[in-house]
Amino acid sequence: MRLVAAAPSLWRVLEPGGRVIGHLQEIAQAGSIRFRARRYNPAAHAFRDLGDFWSVDDAVECLVFGR
Repeated sequence: MRLVAAAPSLWRVLEPGGRVIGHLQEIAQAGSIRFRARRYNPAAHAFRDLGDFWSVDDAVECLVFGR
């Protein structure tokens, strides 16, 4: 997996072939940083939050295994 900056505090998560599987958003919370895994839902024309995680690796795993 590869992370590409999309905006300040926002990254696209790409498969090795370049397909976007979701986004990670950096969230400041209680004096530390959490990472929100988000996936686009075409039917709703909106992003769906999958969860907040203490590590980037955990957030990426959520996107990879939550398909």
